[in-house]
Amino acid sequence: MNLNLVVMELFGGISFFAILFLMGIGLAIVFGLMGVINMAHGELMAMGAYTTYLVSIFFHNHIPQLESFYLFFAIGLAFLVTFAAGYALERGFIRWFYNRPLDTLLATWGLSLILQQLYRSVFGAQEVSVPMTHWLAGAWEPAAGVQLPLNRLFIIVLTLCVAVGVYCLLYRTRWGLRVRAVMQNRPMASAVGIDTNRVDALTFSLGAGLAGISGSVFTMIGSTNPGTGQLYIVDSFIVVVFGGIQSLIGTALSAFTIAQGQTAFEYMMSGSMAKVTMLILVIVALYFRPQGLFSSKVRS
Repeated sequence: MNLNLVVMELFGGISFFAILFLMGIGLAIVFGLMGVINMAHGELMAMGAYTTYLVSIFFHNHIPQLESFYLFFAIGLAFLVTFAAGYALERGFIRWFYNRPLDTLLATWGLSLILQQLYRSVFGAQEVSVPMTHWLAGAWEPAAGVQLPLNRLFIIVLTLCVAVGVYCLLYRTRWGLRVRAVMQNRPMASAVGIDTNRVDALTFSLGAGLAGISGSVFTMIGSTNPGTGQLYIVDSFIVVVFGGIQSLIGTALSAFTIAQGQTAFEYMMSGSMAKVTMLILVIVALYFRPQGLFSSKVRS
């Protein structure tokens, strides 16, 4: 196989990993802390994508001189909008379904259908896209015959920044200590004075905000429609379960493994067969290690 082709395939897998990781890390935090199977997580991603679309229109119509930098504002606003939406959903809807996993699954699936219909009513069923800023157009050519798209390089760098930020938040702050305490032993955390309800609300909001960032990133590689979130929700759940529910490092390693594996299989077979093959391999792996490949060891 041509070395240049291998490098470009590897890069394609890394850029796919970035999207999966941004989606999966939000799910991992929420699922690991509260045990909530949030089927509406994909619609929160779509909310971030539509927020980016609206910001691009606003800059184009009202601040054209800054249109080249709208993406930075869009990413920040997508996070804030979905963070606020996540907080409202948790306080007004999700919290009534704790410790009822099947009810949570059905309720959030119904919520996802409602949000999809809301997007159709507001934006229409057709796909919408955002303009690519000039500094992200084209590709970087580190060697002859190797072209790495600049927009995907930006996505990878942004993902690394988000990963470092989430790590510092969870492992270098008092709030992160509270989150990890509740995740490991909720009754004991409550007994020592931690407001578990507030931790739940803010953590669910953080997961929603990360979904919003992934939606904003998605607009750089594809168009948005009301069903956009469903493209990644199943893969994201597979990433979380395969990596280990309470392991953020496991989520990253799982996302990388699945992204690279699926990219390699797509080179050898059709896209649908590649996805099926990867799913079969994940099922076989989970049969022998149901707790996930990279789950952390905790006291029972």
